[in-house]
Amino acid sequence: MTWQIGSGVAVAAIVLGYLLGSIPFGLLLTRMAGLGDIRAIGSGNIGATNVLRTGNKKLAAATLLLDALKATVAALAGFYIAGPEAGLLAGFGAFIGHLFPVWLGFKGGKGVATYIGTLLGVAPVWVLGFAAVWLTVAFLSRYSSLAALVATLVIPVALWIVGEEKIAAVMAIMTVVSFWRHEANIKRLLAGTEGKIGQKG
Repeated sequence: MTWQIGSGVAVAAIVLGYLLGSIPFGLLLTRMAGLGDIRAIGSGNIGATNVLRTGNKKLAAATLLLDALKATVAALAGFYIAGPEAGLLAGFGAFIGHLFPVWLGFKGGKGVATYIGTLLGVAPVWVLGFAAVWLTVAFLSRYSSLAALVATLVIPVALWIVGEEKIAAVMAIMTVVSFWRHEANIKRLLAGTEGKIGQKG
């Protein structure tokens, strides 16, 4: 697996992605809607799941969409400016930017939406694979977090099998980081205390 991209272009792609990924749409949307600081409720997370805790489903859906698309835009911008490797690294940068936004003291989301958005930008057909795994695990277990974690595990393996080694490698790194960010969810899953889909209270 040989990379053709120069180090300067690689750094520029990651920085571009990071800046786009660090836009905190969950925080911005909830503030514009008059709901205050999303970091003061629930998990304190800026992602769609915590936005949903405000009771505003449309706002949560908008957050999910925008958090995904900022990674897609980053990946596509990198691709059109400097090729597929730059696009992949820009998507990775957006993922990192969402998790560790400089504007918020490096305290961001968990990255599932930007993971999907990056995948959409670099290997769009595999978004269907992610969705299929997520829906299957969610249906069987009723755990949204478990469904996301399993999907992020499956995608790099599948990409590697079909020969997309570079994309697989970067997505695998993102999977590891995502698992780290979901540490609290994993502990609750193991303890049997993680909230299920549709569960009240």
